Amino acid sequence: MQRQLQLTDWLVSLFPGEKFAITPASADASFRRYFRVTFSNSDYLALLSGGAMQATVGQHNTLIVMDAPPQHEDCHPFLRIGKLLEAADVHVPHVYAQDLQQGFLLLSDLGDATYLDALNTTNATKLYDAATDALIKIQLASAENQLPRYDEALLLREMRLFPEWYIGRHLNITLSAAQNAKLENVFARIVANNLAQPRVYVHRDFHSRNLMIAEPVPGILDFQDAVYGPITYDLASLFKDAYVHWEEAQTLDWLIRYWEKARAAGLPVVGDFSAFYCDYEWMAVQRHLKILGIFARLYYRDGKDGYLKNLPLVMAYLRAACARYIDLKPLLNLLDTLAPHDLQKNSGATK
Repeated sequence: MQRQLQLTDWLVSLFPGEKFAITPASADASFRRYFRVTFSNSDYLALLSGGAMQATVGQHNTLIVMDAPPQHEDCHPFLRIGKLLEAADVHVPHVYAQDLQQGFLLLSDLGDATYLDALNTTNATKLYDAATDALIKIQLASAENQLPRYDEALLLREMRLFPEWYIGRHLNITLSAAQNAKLENVFARIVANNLAQPRVYVHRDFHSRNLMIAEPVPGILDFQDAVYGPITYDLASLFKDAYVHWEEAQTLDWLIRYWEKARAAGLPVVGDFSAFYCDYEWMAVQRHLKILGIFARLYYRDGKDGYLKNLPLVMAYLRAACARYIDLKPLLNLLDTLAPHDLQKNSGATK
């Protein structure tokens, strides 16, 4: 309630005399919340910067306020990375006003229709082509020293969420010393592959819930954790999406279309598609280990149970990839050992 009053007071200070309504827009897995501000009368609203800046607020006279409590969230990465992405000519929310002391940002409204809402068999190829076009623009804009590196320490820290939260907390299983050693050995192999890949800007959550049906398509959200890292990472997010499943033959076709466009654009993709596909699969394994840990943590630590229903799909992706590569077989063997517990837990979680 206090935050709502602070937010309202801030908007009144920006738009004195304007009538507006505030409604919840969305929340995410962090402490950030988003509110839609609908203005009653004006098509054009004077914004900050000495009152000189004006902008069209959209067909419905709406803007978005990000509420990011400063004791929990730092808005600086969002602001800095947003400028990088705008410079790359992709569609991200424009920042019209900010109050970093209170943790408020005033943003353009990209609507509420996500790829997840809109995707179907008729429009999927068109929408994914638009997504990979935007991704290529982001990757072409990459510069080595602008974003944190997706280094060994971060890759390992993410994967270790899997034994801590998924195995230890979700399955309530304690691995033996031998099992832990085998898992760490597989982690080392995964990291070696990931770090050998060409590096570009990596969004880190480039998937159907963060891509919007906004003109131009796609609008891109939730980019504040972007890093400089493996070129296949965002493709693994997009085509092995934790929230929507497509047949493998279809995602293979979309991946080939990206690979051909990336080569034509001069991006440093591997020239042999089979090698590129292998890198993509190994990158997806790293991501899915992380996601299994994060989704479990969101439930057991943060009380957010909405992600548990997605665990079986993520596990299916992980098992399918591990079955294809001999160096990942120890991980598959561990998953097989855990399978009875895994199936029991997941079936209960998805009801």
